[in-house]
Amino acid sequence: MTEFSLRLEMVKIAKSMFERGYSSGGAGNLSLKLPDGNLLATPTNTSFGDLDPDRLSKVDPDGNHLDGDKPSKEVLMHIAMYRQRPQAGGIVHLHSPYLTALSCVDGLDPANCLPPITPYYVMRVGKLPLIPYFRPGSPRIAEEVEKLAAGHGSVLLANHGPVISGKSLREAMFNAEELEETARLYFILRNGPMRTLTDDQVAELEQVFKGKM
Repeated sequence: MTEFSLRLEMVKIAKSMFERGYSSGGAGNLSLKLPDGNLLATPTNTSFGDLDPDRLSKVDPDGNHLDGDKPSKEVLMHIAMYRQRPQAGGIVHLHSPYLTALSCVDGLDPANCLPPITPYYVMRVGKLPLIPYFRPGSPRIAEEVEKLAAGHGSVLLANHGPVISGKSLREAMFNAEELEETARLYFILRNGPMRTLTDDQVAELEQVFKGKM
């Protein structure tokens, strides 16, 4: 895809997510990898609902601002994930309701914040590790993302929200949708008996879908 078509795709995806309540106000940020190796990102203090394709931020792989409006202060955590996941072509950071609520729950398993409720969570996400709380924009977030990203395409920032990658921005959006739905199901089920996939069932999914997760 050309840079122009990727700009249009980012605006379209962002608006769709805004209209479905995955982002409100100026919350959250998106990025994608351009054919020349640079990154396109949502600018700081902009709404997913009314992005201008000509004013999207362009940065190089080190985070230097090349073109467009000033990038989000959180672009460094996107760069950290791309650095460890060269297969990633797009990243979504959301403040979506159920995942943000999950990030505030005490006593989460830091290795995997959600149980394997459905095979689709396992197939698309695998496991969702937790990163301790740091203030938004802190360089510590990028450092912690980089420690986990080689083995995990998605992470949850405590009291903040998820960071989710995909082979393209479109796939990252699909992964975000699956993850948000899993968090919604978790809150529906958590106060009653919950049947999750067994270790053997999870292992089978990991074997069958290895390389696609």
